[in-house]
Amino acid sequence: MQVSKWGDSLAVRLPKALVESLGLAAGDELNVVAASKTEIVVEKRDRRAEFLKAMEAFRWPAPEGYTFDRDEANER
Repeated sequence: MQVSKWGDSLAVRLPKALVESLGLAAGDELNVVAASKTEIVVEKRDRRAEFLKAMEAFRWPAPEGYTFDRDEANER
């Protein structure tokens, strides 16, 4: 992979095989969980799970049969 300039930042293009194995899609977020001079470790951020956990923390039960689908919620 090659590091490229993207605005004022740097970017790395991920190979298709890696994207597929991680189940990534455009708009997904990754967290850097560890970094050294020779290695970067990332994890996929699951906002759906974070949201549902926050709902539980506030004791807001989801309606029966509720599923959270970002794409469906944003359809027009």
